[in-house]
Amino acid sequence: MNRNHAAAILISISAFSLSAGALMAQDSGAMKSMPGMHMDAGAASAGSADAKLGDLDISGGYVRAMLPGQPVGGGYITIHNIGKTEDKLTSVTSTAAGKVELHEMKMEGEIMKMREIKGGIAIPAGATVTLAPNTMHMMFKQVKTPFKKGGTVPVMLMFEKAGMVDINLPVVSAKGN
Repeated sequence: MNRNHAAAILISISAFSLSAGALMAQDSGAMKSMPGMHMDAGAASAGSADAKLGDLDISGGYVRAMLPGQPVGGGYITIHNIGKTEDKLTSVTSTAAGKVELHEMKMEGEIMKMREIKGGIAIPAGATVTLAPNTMHMMFKQVKTPFKKGGTVPVMLMFEKAGMVDINLPVVSAKGN
């Protein structure tokens, strides 16, 4: 790894560790779907990051604006499973990025380490899983156009049981507000 690449990674990690402001979820109304059905949450509420898919309530999603020279972007969302069986977020795709990975940041001793989560993220029955700064998150790679505050980023979330849903994540400042 050359120094420029290492510096870019450090800039990206620094952007994730800036304090995040609270983002209020917008109410998307009573959107319903059958398990396995593909839904477009943006059709019900343009720019909304909220959706209902089977037993899953998806809310509060957003991405951070990208800093100059930042090679990757971060995305966050809350998923609440109101059902009686576990589901799993298996993958995320976006037309705004060549690749989206599910990542996790963890302290190992005094060092913050980030790694890809292989195999998806479990959403236990009756539980809420939050992808947030400095923990689990979506990592947008090969971004086609840097995310700018005020825009939106389309994503498709794929779940093992509930199926898939398209949502638009609003772009907030690089600091998270």
